[in-house]
Amino acid sequence: MAGAITHDRASAAEGRQGGPLIVTEDADLLDDLLRLCAAAGARPEVHHGVPERGGWETAPLVLVGDDAAPRVRGAARRRGVVLVGRDQDDSGVWRRAVEIGADHVLLLPDGEQWLVDRIADVAEGVGPPALTVGVIGGRGGAGSSTLACALAVTSARQGRRTLLVDADPLGGGLDVLLGGEGAEGLRWPDFAGSRGRVGGGALEESLPELHALRVLSWDRGDCVTVPPEAVRAVLAAARRRGGAVVVDLPRRVDEGVAEALAQIDLGLLVVPAELRAVAAARRVASAVGMVLRDLRVAVRGPYAPGLDDREVARLLGLPLAGEVPVEAGLPATQERGDPPGGDGRGPLARFCSAFWQRAALAGGGV
Repeated sequence: MAGAITHDRASAAEGRQGGPLIVTEDADLLDDLLRLCAAAGARPEVHHGVPERGGWETAPLVLVGDDAAPRVRGAARRRGVVLVGRDQDDSGVWRRAVEIGADHVLLLPDGEQWLVDRIADVAEGVGPPALTVGVIGGRGGAGSSTLACALAVTSARQGRRTLLVDADPLGGGLDVLLGGEGAEGLRWPDFAGSRGRVGGGALEESLPELHALRVLSWDRGDCVTVPPEAVRAVLAAARRRGGAVVVDLPRRVDEGVAEALAQIDLGLLVVPAELRAVAAARRVASAVGMVLRDLRVAVRGPYAPGLDDREVARLLGLPLAGEVPVEAGLPATQERGDPPGGDGRGPLARFCSAFWQRAALAGGGV
């Protein structure tokens, strides 16, 4: 069980990395808190009362045992204080929490998973989540994988921490498209057993690094499915690292894809400007739109007679994200192993730069 108490005073330690401060003399409670810190990958500092040399103010998170509440009552008020107890029937715990300025009251064992997540967050120095963009083709061969790669490459070139996720096991592998199929690092099948919380830093370090970004793709084996729980855990870890996450999505929506869609802030539906593609894209949009709220259409020419980008968006009933330009020589560039949008000067790179510029001006949205 966990509950929140709202107050406004901010701590000088807010946003800093490190392990939590534990204040308790209850040996059994301390054992439990140390176990939960270990599960979150954090190394705590332990005291029986308020530390004399500034640890109270500088710790990113303070876990106060209910037994220690009287000893910390006079400490400076700060954010990030959790009062931890065990007695589910003790209503006095809320009064003691108010007296010490706690943000939360947490009762074990019910609140263990919440506390592990909270400890892991402060140990990783979690800030704003990554802007997560999904790219999906309105029909086969629409160019969604190329656009996803170009968006990720452009984001990394502009200095963002960027992760490119290949969510289409039948797409041939985005690492291949980026010329890095032999790069060392983990692929999706290595995460098939992931449950609960995956460390964001550990995930980032384990993946292949290509063109200044990290790539989670598929290997060349027979595995073409990852359990939905693993998809949820991996993408949540990627988002906690901040920056940008670009997800190349398949056109079908199964349980794993639904988990990915649930964590995407903005979807781009890539639609060639032809009537059959618009008809196919309408079905894709209907399925994806059941999970993803913000879906926009990116139209790719050349245009069939009577169609332009605004007409395609109107026919699909979706907001227009823009026109994805045709770039002459792109297949030859990719054959050489150069990534889409890699030179930063072509029309595709300019489209992607404008997209991220709008995202920055909108404070994370576009």
